[in-house]
Amino acid sequence: MGVRLQTDPFDPGTLFNAFLKANEGAGAAVTFTGLVRSTREDPISSMTLEHYPALARRQLEQLRTNAIERFALLDAEIIHRFGKLYPGEPIVQVMTLAPRRQAAFDAANFIMDILKTTAPFWKKEEGPDGARWVEAKDSDDKATARWS
Repeated sequence: MGVRLQTDPFDPGTLFNAFLKANEGAGAAVTFTGLVRSTREDPISSMTLEHYPALARRQLEQLRTNAIERFALLDAEIIHRFGKLYPGEPIVQVMTLAPRRQAAFDAANFIMDILKTTAPFWKKEEGPDGARWVEAKDSDDKATARWS
């Protein structure tokens, strides 16, 4: 499958089980699922993700290819949602499959670190004080820099 961009919610466990069944002979599989976060200190009622479809797909496909080559993965998949999402819903899922665990963990971290700073998604949160665009974080830039 590779890269999937979609509005519909997904079941992380179902996707991971399908990923495992399609890939035999691996020694390690890692999955990361990002969720819409709402906390007491920073409550939100929804998040809207906008993107430029052709550019987003191309960048995520290139990121997947880079991760497979860099970490000698057997496979990787990236699922990313767009549109209106609600607290607790999955936003993104990254799955990696490798002969050894360290490569699977490193590749999943690599994909998420690079995705957060380079993928063309814009997030707008709705909360008790109205709507606001989510700005880039220095911590995300620092996480990406470690892969240079």
